Amino acid sequence: MERGTTLFLKVTLFLIGIPILALCIFFVPQLANFAAELYPDIAYMKYLVFIDLYATAIPFYFALYQAFKLLIYIDKNTAFSELSVKALKNIKYCAIAISILYVLGMPLFYLIAELDDAPGIILIGMVIIFASMVVAVFAAVLQKLLKNAIDIKSENDLTV
Repeated sequence: MERGTTLFLKVTLFLIGIPILALCIFFVPQLANFAAELYPDIAYMKYLVFIDLYATAIPFYFALYQAFKLLIYIDKNTAFSELSVKALKNIKYCAIAISILYVLGMPLFYLIAELDDAPGIILIGMVIIFASMVVAVFAAVLQKLLKNAIDIKSENDLTV
């Protein structure tokens, strides 16, 4: 594959990570304070929002790192290797972890949406859950296809 194509994808991965970092720095503290103001009787609401949203950033950035490694394998012409399968498996697990963390955080979204009368907040949470599950299924399919391709390649190498 041409180096320019993977370079573009690497830059794209970097550009995907920047807005999420900005959201973690600027938006999450404001959202946590907003949740604490909505529910002053539940003092720990602020910390639950922090924990849930920051905990989802960890697998997100790990998945970006795995995608970056996958692009490096493509650059080195080792895309059909067990390392690529492992990177896809890690991306799949990260997407599942993000979905689980948002499912666990849905009561927080519901409480904020209920008191603020903003049902769009619940919709945003559900879109994130389903989008990360689509990524997990896509990564699982690619992982299986890549594994089958590696098996066929190794079988062909043995017969020649």
